[in-house]
Amino acid sequence: MTEAAHKGPTEQYNETCSAEDTVADTPREFGLRIGRDGTWYYLESPIHRLPLVKLFSTVLRRDDEGRFWLVTPVERGIIHVDDAPFVAVDVDLEAPDDSAGPDATLTFRTNLDETVVAGPDHPIRIDIDRETGEPAPYVTVRDRLEALINRATFYRLAEMAVESPDGTGVLGVWSGGTFFPLGRAE
Repeated sequence: MTEAAHKGPTEQYNETCSAEDTVADTPREFGLRIGRDGTWYYLESPIHRLPLVKLFSTVLRRDDEGRFWLVTPVERGIIHVDDAPFVAVDVDLEAPDDSAGPDATLTFRTNLDETVVAGPDHPIRIDIDRETGEPAPYVTVRDRLEALINRATFYRLAEMAVESPDGTGVLGVWSGGTFFPLGRAE
């Protein structure tokens, strides 16, 4: 257990407390929400200061039940995420001879200027809406946190798609030696 002494003008304020005890207290609602487009809100007002949003994103966590938390050494609180906490807004293909084969590397850039290379540790997945049939593509950024791949970036991925190596008619992309299916050729 890590203890820290609080500094103050009198002995009454110079008490010892445990950061772990504070974090273990009942979590609170921070009034924060991340919209589907990646906009962060405080009490339903957009946060326009990108450096502040980037700072918040560094302490963002997702638990085993799918809840999102901001966790600092002093406190933690639940935040609401409409879809995914990040949005992939661009992708770059690096490949020998511009081929989109097994040696290709796809590097995504998020709305918070983070980059992530798709591969076994950062997979691309596609959810299909049961009602509309629309795809919702995601890439894992870090620690169970994903980025929703925006429409323009997904269309770029579709342009890079090749047929799966097993010849089943599934189209997908390669990155980091892994094939990621995007959908069936129609």
